[in-house]
Amino acid sequence: MQQPQCADAVLMVRPAAFDYNPETAASNRMQREAQVPPATVRELARSEFDAVVRALRGEGIRVCVAEDTPEPPKPDAVFPNNWVSFHADGTVVLYPLLAASRRHERRRAVIEQAAEELGFEVLRTLDLTHHELEGRFLEGTGSLVLDRAHGVAYACRSPRTHPMVLDEWSRAMGYEPVVFTAEDGRGAPLYHTNVLMSIGARFVLIASESIVPADRERVLRRLAASGREIIEIGQPAVERFAANVLELASWDEALGDCGVLVMSTTARQALAARELGRLAASSDTVLTVPVPTIERVGGGGVRCMLAEVFSSP
Repeated sequence: MQQPQCADAVLMVRPAAFDYNPETAASNRMQREAQVPPATVRELARSEFDAVVRALRGEGIRVCVAEDTPEPPKPDAVFPNNWVSFHADGTVVLYPLLAASRRHERRRAVIEQAAEELGFEVLRTLDLTHHELEGRFLEGTGSLVLDRAHGVAYACRSPRTHPMVLDEWSRAMGYEPVVFTAEDGRGAPLYHTNVLMSIGARFVLIASESIVPADRERVLRRLAASGREIIEIGQPAVERFAANVLELASWDEALGDCGVLVMSTTARQALAARELGRLAASSDTVLTVPVPTIERVGGGGVRCMLAEVFSSP
């Protein structure tokens, strides 16, 4: 049975102690230290978070908001997609995280709340967290960009994405892994796959110039085989989170079933008019929300804030 590409519900975690995390900054060059007091950073992040929730609900997306706990401090709690994923066959996956400070984010209560509020029945739990003991990591749908409809998992090698864990995940979930190397403009490994690629129902948004030449054509051929329109962006746009977007499913009285492409204001401004036009033609609605503090200080965009929850069987 073919799986849906886009979820109509998401889990989001409202941050209690959002801040710059020097431990994650070691492998994420998009993070910047805040120039305002920590209390101001936390207030700005929560305000941005609340605005995203309102915008999603306004487009008919179901949102479960879990409250972060203040102790122990979890500066990256606003990015739950790195530690958990919910799948249409009833599987919940728990992922191994590179930063020890992030492992406190994995809370059973959050999973239970999402399942109850969004009607998700947990039929199986795939726990990969034991790999942390051996220094192997796979950070959820940050490390993995999934073509759910065709069962393909794209992943760029990085300190946060280990091929051995990817292979175990792929066997358990029934996906074909496509592994490649991708670099930023300075030649450093890109920390997550979802900063250079997004797959929607009818499109692929990708910065293929970030993929090393030895891997580039192989990845593009596999993407083209899905039949989706491939929309290219450049490396400067990647650094402004232009590929860190997510298409979700909704319903509209006029359109019926429809897609809502969620992106940040920063991402939208980074796209050329032609790129944005092609994206708009490939989804029914483009929803733009400002999250500048979360992007700049946390080093993650709108897509990282959303853990998709698919209807279980």
